[in-house]
Amino acid sequence: MDHSLPIDLFHWSMAILPLVLLLIFLVVFKWSGAVSGWTAFAIALGLGIFLFQAPLDNAAIGFGKGLWEAFFILLVVWPALLLYQVTRESGSFLVIREGIQKHSKNYLFLVLAFGWVFASFLQGIAGFGAPIAVVAPLLIGIGVKPIMAVVIPLIGHAWANMLGTLAVGWIATINTISIEQEGLALLYMGILLWIPNLLAGFMICWLFGKGKAIKEGFLAVIVISVIHGGGQLILTQINPTLSNFIPSTLALGALFLLARMDRYKEKAESEDHTDILEDSSADEEEEQKEETPNLSLHHAFMPYYVLTGLSIVMLGLPFIHDFLDQFEFGFPFPASETGYGFQVEAEETYSPIAPFTHPGLYLLIAAVFAYFWYKKKDLYGGNAGKNIFKGVKDNAIGASLAIVGFLTMTELMDSSGQTTVVALGIAEVSPPAVYVALASVIGIIGSFMTSSNTSSNVLFSPLHGSVVDSMEGLQMATVIAAQSTGGAIGNAISPANVILGTSTAGIKGKDSEVLKITLIFALISGALVAGASVLLHFLT
Repeated sequence: MDHSLPIDLFHWSMAILPLVLLLIFLVVFKWSGAVSGWTAFAIALGLGIFLFQAPLDNAAIGFGKGLWEAFFILLVVWPALLLYQVTRESGSFLVIREGIQKHSKNYLFLVLAFGWVFASFLQGIAGFGAPIAVVAPLLIGIGVKPIMAVVIPLIGHAWANMLGTLAVGWIATINTISIEQEGLALLYMGILLWIPNLLAGFMICWLFGKGKAIKEGFLAVIVISVIHGGGQLILTQINPTLSNFIPSTLALGALFLLARMDRYKEKAESEDHTDILEDSSADEEEEQKEETPNLSLHHAFMPYYVLTGLSIVMLGLPFIHDFLDQFEFGFPFPASETGYGFQVEAEETYSPIAPFTHPGLYLLIAAVFAYFWYKKKDLYGGNAGKNIFKGVKDNAIGASLAIVGFLTMTELMDSSGQTTVVALGIAEVSPPAVYVALASVIGIIGSFMTSSNTSSNVLFSPLHGSVVDSMEGLQMATVIAAQSTGGAIGNAISPANVILGTSTAGIKGKDSEVLKITLIFALISGALVAGASVLLHFLT
């Protein structure tokens, strides 16, 4: 890529400033997602125009692409909110909670089952925010406090982002850049992705009840992680497309076997000391106010069966998925160039949306089915429609504004060259071993910006390719594996994903409380992956 972008400490600091400030606005100042996102956008816009010499047409292209990327995510947010409100208004979450309590009294096991295993399964077949949008309300339904109900699936699903959704992240990566040793890159990826998977299981236990819960959940975490991480590692060498989907599905089956063990049938001792569950006495008062509908657990859960079944058939079977995925649409964007010669290529169809394989379609179908299903069961009062609409509107407006702010900021930074300065600045001061470690950090930054492991890889893989070609002793397979794993981890702290979770959980404005916890997960897993990446670098 020919350009004269200034790669110095001052310009690098200014290029990364919008991202740093966005995190400070959200976590430290506790501003709303909308205010944080649009403030960061304004800063990125000013820097792009006045410091990075981006003309107005360049800024307009970045803004337009950001709107389109935000629309892609909002197609998950809006139907997910509808499904949540439809189910909530019917009272079915009370049925789900009481029904599950009859099958297992061990809340630690249930939290792991929903927040880690089921979330990973949904990422394996649907992705694009569906695990958070679906699982957070379900965890609330079984008695988990809303903040933790968002934190847990964010942590639990992260590892599955790269090779989930039929390995769309990997397919996009190899279409973006040539990797000579694809098998080796996949092998390293499988090894590194196992780290956030195992850490997620143990961190969920820690959040539930510290060391006591880790001890109680140890067997379940090890068994599930061996299936998740070990199964994915093996299948990367056989069939990368199904390398996440198959282990995630098998792990669901393992839950039923683990649930038969006495240690996971009965109440966990750590439950007496946990603070992530709603107070039982408060629950009893709530249930007295709102009578539990006369409905079976399976009937209450029926919309989620429909969602899962549709996702498996339409997205999990490659020949059906490939047929449906060919129908897509998008908008063209012209080429543009900054004063530093940084070029944005013209695109006939930018980031096309395939409506028949977009998870938003299946969430919408499930929501419509849920409404008529619960209505048939006579679970709605006279104001049901009005209440559902109000619930969706109250949460959708703030979430939509926030997500649009985040994504337009990201695309503006990309089109003006600020993102490239951040990545090349890291490369300028890094010997091979350090660069391998920092590749995972770049991956985390990419997903933090774009809310997508795939977009992170598409954005930064060409830059990694340029660095590998110019730096002796650096191997593309190791760098791409580190970048991809970092991209997966970054989904746990992506503001757009956090907003999606807080919106569907009905805790608008609590984004900072969620981010403070998921940021710890990202820092720990990022450090471990960086260390493991360096080890792989020296072993090859």
